[in-house]
Amino acid sequence: MSPTLDLTLTDDPHQQNDVFTEAFNSGDGSIFDQLYRSDAISNLTGVTLTGEERTRAITEFLSTKPKLTATVLQTYRTSDTMLLIVDFSVETVGADGEPERLDGTCTDVLVRDGNGQWIMAIDRPVMKTPAV
Repeated sequence: MSPTLDLTLTDDPHQQNDVFTEAFNSGDGSIFDQLYRSDAISNLTGVTLTGEERTRAITEFLSTKPKLTATVLQTYRTSDTMLLIVDFSVETVGADGEPERLDGTCTDVLVRDGNGQWIMAIDRPVMKTPAV
């Protein structure tokens, strides 16, 4: 974990992507969870979760030290809501103990909190179907 990890999200979607990637790759679920509203929805673990269940699932998943790379494809913004479309790849270990790569596209909705800071409201990664 980096002692200088800056979790500040600005109006720059590429900077936001960098912050999410660094927090994810820290392997510390409590750090990554700070980027979410308490009532945020996420299906990062394959099941749509919110609240304490989301926090617990994310923390357990990140404890396995997966590595994320992500590229912002599109952004749409109103005054206090931002939609990010992001291609991602996660290097992890499968249920069989073998290395596994998960590729997909994520739809993220961020909103400004009461302090004017951006924070995750919806995190919806969708895995690409492997070619048969």
